[in-house]
Amino acid sequence: TLSSPFFLPFTSTGAFQYLQTRTEGTLRSLSRALQFLSIEFLWTLVAEILRFCTGEEMAGSVDMVGGGGRSEKVKVAATCLLLAAVGISLWGLYFGDGEAKQWRGMLRRKKKKAIRVYMDGCFDMMHYGHCNALRQARALGDELVVGVVSDAEIIANKGPPVTPHHERMVMVKAVKWVDEVIADAPYAITEEFMKKLFEEHSIDYIIHGDDPCVLPDGTDAYALAKKAGRYKQIKRTEGVSTTDIVGRMLLCTRERSVSETRQSHSSLQRQFSHGHSQKFEEGGTGSGTRVSHFLPTSRRIVQFSNGKGPGPHARIVYIDGAFDLFHAGHVEILRIARGLGDFLLVGIHNDQTVSAKRGTHRPIMNLHERSLSVLACRYVDEVIIGAPWEISKDMITTFNISSVVHGTVAENNDFEKEESNPYAVPISMGIFKVLDSPLDITTTTIIKRIVSNNEAYQKRNEKKSQSERRYYEDKTHVSGD
Repeated sequence: TLSSPFFLPFTSTGAFQYLQTRTEGTLRSLSRALQFLSIEFLWTLVAEILRFCTGEEMAGSVDMVGGGGRSEKVKVAATCLLLAAVGISLWGLYFGDGEAKQWRGMLRRKKKKAIRVYMDGCFDMMHYGHCNALRQARALGDELVVGVVSDAEIIANKGPPVTPHHERMVMVKAVKWVDEVIADAPYAITEEFMKKLFEEHSIDYIIHGDDPCVLPDGTDAYALAKKAGRYKQIKRTEGVSTTDIVGRMLLCTRERSVSETRQSHSSLQRQFSHGHSQKFEEGGTGSGTRVSHFLPTSRRIVQFSNGKGPGPHARIVYIDGAFDLFHAGHVEILRIARGLGDFLLVGIHNDQTVSAKRGTHRPIMNLHERSLSVLACRYVDEVIIGAPWEISKDMITTFNISSVVHGTVAENNDFEKEESNPYAVPISMGIFKVLDSPLDITTTTIIKRIVSNNEAYQKRNEKKSQSERRYYEDKTHVSGD
């Protein structure tokens, strides 16, 4: 039978919907014919086994059922074998060829030891580049264990982190490719820690990206893992890094007063969300900010998507926002929202809408970057890329939305005072609900952390940007991502 093509142009799952041709009827008919042949073979096999065990001549598979004059032991043996033969045949008839293969595959997987891989990182201001690295690492094994480096280790090796350890733990645990998390991991893989990974956590391989990770003394942080033959490498995600994102915010604080009077609103918004300024283009160093090389592709969206729509009777919960600088506050409200239904649909506003509502230098990250960060969250089932600011009755009907939710901690909590309340329709329908936000964190909170410690982050970025530049100057193609 042919499955009908189904396309959702503005959703992540839309990328998954391809036309597939299946010939189930023919395959099932062939499978059942083979099963009937196997029944005939099993009857013959039973007869041969009985003749071998008893030394008696048997007339054939039909006489075997009558069996008059044979010993009770032979009758019992025959009955057991017949029941087994019939049971196996019926099982084969009930399950198609595909289902039988799945059962065999499950049995083989149970016997086979799971390959456990380990990846560590600071995961400061976690972004879609981190998530893509974890996705690639997970693909190299069956279970992914992630080590989150402690605040003290980051300060000693890189400079002050923007997000504290407990927030970084929330972020990493929420990534859908992560199976386990180790807190306060060391920055470098030492002999002692590597032994702990192998013996206590049953790790088979240690994973890192193709960009060098050098300690303050100039040595490779993964030298011991490489020497042990337990190291595997993945491809670095192009176009984003924590250094790049921090640089965008430093650019914002430095140029806000001058640029708003000299450049147009659209020009500023475009510069900031792409991570560069006129000074950088003219050859200046800026604050370690480089031009963003992020190139969104349909394949990347497919890799991050779940590829599954809601069931026919699923309760669909909708929540929208900018989700700029995706942080622990976002993760926690998404977790609560997901618990209210069977399917969580997240609307992500486009760059122009965010800029109009939040100010000239917003968003920090562009629409595609923000969409990938949200898609990587295990609580999210689907995203609408470029969702409308106002939720209409038509939209609620189209996506079969059961409830619309909003957190108490958000940057647009004055929506009720606006002339056109974006939630007016769901409120009138009685499906709108305000949720208590577990964490008092917003995108502005993150930006203020950078601003309040501007000098320290400026120095950190200038140092880090040198290695970033060297990586892009010397990089070669790495296949597979």
